[in-house]
Amino acid sequence: MQYMLIFKETDAEIGRRDDPEAAPAYWGAWNAYVGALHQSGVVVSGNGLQAPHTATHVRVDGGKRQVQDGPFADTHEHLGGYFIVETAGLDDALEWAARAPCASAGSV
Repeated sequence: MQYMLIFKETDAEIGRRDDPEAAPAYWGAWNAYVGALHQSGVVVSGNGLQAPHTATHVRVDGGKRQVQDGPFADTHEHLGGYFIVETAGLDDALEWAARAPCASAGSV
């Protein structure tokens, strides 16, 4: 069975990406997690995403396109990336989700 693990991170967690003191631990945790996923053979596909400040939000209202720079308004977590995994069942997919670095500060 295939499942999508969607990683949502808080602003504080995303800020760790470029913080000289916090970045090594942040990227180290993600590299270990992604490495374990790949080594287990469950990964079908996946991608990380750019930081929210690079986003553009498009909406059509009354036939007119409205473009807003930045992430969707009023959100406390940002989509950081995803993996499609193939596991024996939901319990196995939930185990992988719980191991994600963002599971304790954001959500999966």
